[in-house]
Amino acid sequence: MAIISTGNHPKALWPGVYSWFGARYDEHEAQYTKLFDMKSSSKNFEELVQQTGFGLAPVKPEGSATAYDSHTQGYVARGVNVAYSLGYIVTREELADNLYEEVSMRRAGSLAFSMAQTRENVGANVYNRVTSGSFLGGDAVALGATNHPSVSGDQSNILATAADLSEASLEDLTIQIMDATDPKGLKISLRPKCLAVPTALVYDSQRILKSNLRVGVADNDTNALKLVGAIPEIIVNNYFTDSDQWFIKTNAPDSLCWFDREAVQFSKDTDFDTDNAKAKGYMRFIPFWGDWRGLYSSAGA
Repeated sequence: MAIISTGNHPKALWPGVYSWFGARYDEHEAQYTKLFDMKSSSKNFEELVQQTGFGLAPVKPEGSATAYDSHTQGYVARGVNVAYSLGYIVTREELADNLYEEVSMRRAGSLAFSMAQTRENVGANVYNRVTSGSFLGGDAVALGATNHPSVSGDQSNILATAADLSEASLEDLTIQIMDATDPKGLKISLRPKCLAVPTALVYDSQRILKSNLRVGVADNDTNALKLVGAIPEIIVNNYFTDSDQWFIKTNAPDSLCWFDREAVQFSKDTDFDTDNAKAKGYMRFIPFWGDWRGLYSSAGA
């Protein structure tokens, strides 16, 4: 068990220190809230259950009976809320002998920073592991796959051939989104909401989507992606780990969901036997997905 004692900050026992650095920096604004649809949770787990609609209506010959289709339950995506907790212990002597109040005061801020960073990393990892066979959805395949099973056959939400972010690859993936179908194979109005990229692609994404003319070509053709407003927003995430993997989040409902069971709570107490002071943070949540149509992606070339 880690305990902060007088030996952890020996300089804090003596006067003369001008400044303490390294424990306080500016934080990024919350980014995970842009990757998921935020929801609350009141149970140990939450489930997103697919249901299939009806197929196309067939021709009804005169005098013949109407054909009937079934409306059934599909796969079940279950997310179990996970608890995260971190704290620190400080001896009575360290608190009494520390000459620098700022050292003690920053501990609470550092703990809050750690809890916030945990949320960001857990959320980003849903994207980072988008094609991992170790993290499967309710349909028993990865979030990003070419073989999402449906009653109308396998469906895909990734480029058949992975490609780096470019005008051409963005056009290909947005066309794939426009051609999306429901489980019965009927066309649906799926639209991009945002492009999510790692920091390595921040400038390329701006040039590709916001230039008036096409980028990197000799022609002065209009930038069609900007002209039609194909992707309304660019989101840069500092916690994506792959420098050339990129994503398009769509308007599919009940897709990428973040369930907060218990918001971050901070508490403190003193141990009776040791007089050590304890402080901790606790939170409980789960990010997961139901409908894979909420995210399309490419792993990069």
